[in-house]
Amino acid sequence: MKSFVTRLISGIFLILIALFTIINGGVYLFVVVAALSMVGLYELYRIFKVHNRLLGIVGYLAAIGYYTLLYFGRSDYYMLLFLAVIALLLLVYVFSFPKYSAEQVMSVFFGLFYVVVMLSYIYQTRELPDGAFIVWLIFIASWGSDTGAYCVGSLIGKHKFAPRLSPKKSVEGAIGGIAAAVLLGTAYAWIVQYALGYADRTKVVLVIICGLGSILAQLGDLAASAIKRNKDAKDYGDIIPGHGGVLDRFDSVIITAPVIYYLAFFFGKMTGLL
Repeated sequence: MKSFVTRLISGIFLILIALFTIINGGVYLFVVVAALSMVGLYELYRIFKVHNRLLGIVGYLAAIGYYTLLYFGRSDYYMLLFLAVIALLLLVYVFSFPKYSAEQVMSVFFGLFYVVVMLSYIYQTRELPDGAFIVWLIFIASWGSDTGAYCVGSLIGKHKFAPRLSPKKSVEGAIGGIAAAVLLGTAYAWIVQYALGYADRTKVVLVIICGLGSILAQLGDLAASAIKRNKDAKDYGDIIPGHGGVLDRFDSVIITAPVIYYLAFFFGKMTGLL
């Protein structure tokens, strides 16, 4: 009972932060997303035991560099940044050999993309035209899907979905997660349609985006679990009481955010949403 109350209070607190930052957008959302990215990066690096070593420092500096370029809209320098990171990682790897394993070197670069770049799409989606409405699709597709999968799986789940990776997940739960995202997306699409005067075809697009996002959200959840299983870790951290670490709570959002961004962008160009 105590753990449930702790989880509930933490969940409410997270929702309040999300409401404030996403509604206001701009620098508020940027700072929160950047902070989440840095904490998530630390959690992932700790799994690979590079969080407090020179390799990890290279990753942290790269993350700061990426968010600096993002804030000032200098995407033309992203490739230069990534090339510099690879060069620095190889430099550290070669001249400190055999201090670090090849896996640790690659985990630093992987973490930069997996956590930092992909989470940044929450902010980037909010910055799209009508992004104040579109950005909520990320959380409908991820957290809505998570909730639906948990409820359906707990009630009628019988067929294991990925038994060796996540024994509690079921095929029924996975389908329930997609259905929940679609239903929530439909309700949200109706609200947005009347608020902004969107055409019916745009409403359909929003629902499709939620459905596709749910599928990827569940993949993201399983992928994050796979990393933990490989490293014999129960949770990524404990910064969010009752929920674990940032990566434990945002594992599905990580992959959903960029997917929603590009689906909204491309579908929006075709339908006039953007």
